[in-house]
Amino acid sequence: MIRTASTLLENLKTLAYLLPQLGRALVTRPETVRFPFAPPVIPKGYRGRVEIHPEKCHGCGLCVRDCPAFALELQREELNTFKLIYYPERCAYCGQCEVSCTFGAIYQTNEFVHGTDDLAQLVVTLVDRKPA
Repeated sequence: MIRTASTLLENLKTLAYLLPQLGRALVTRPETVRFPFAPPVIPKGYRGRVEIHPEKCHGCGLCVRDCPAFALELQREELNTFKLIYYPERCAYCGQCEVSCTFGAIYQTNEFVHGTDDLAQLVVTLVDRKPA
């Protein structure tokens, strides 16, 4: 009987705490965003999708060397023949590749990168330079 009374008292304390919280939650605006029912609000300066100006890329490999997540790979065949491959699933979106590029070739947009289950979208060839 004593155990039942203490359990009942604990349940009443819990209920007394939760009821005001529930009342506030029902009358205030939601704290969450409307995504996916509305487009996401992306703040200025958001580091999103990695893009490149292929004509500015010299294939020096500084961005590959400095990427902490190993999201970039440089495949070099000859002096002026190379591929710069980007793996979005590895990317930490830290912006180090943009900082490391002395030619201003690689940059980040403020586009939101959506998740995918298509494996083909998880490997992106940013530059495919072949001799002319």
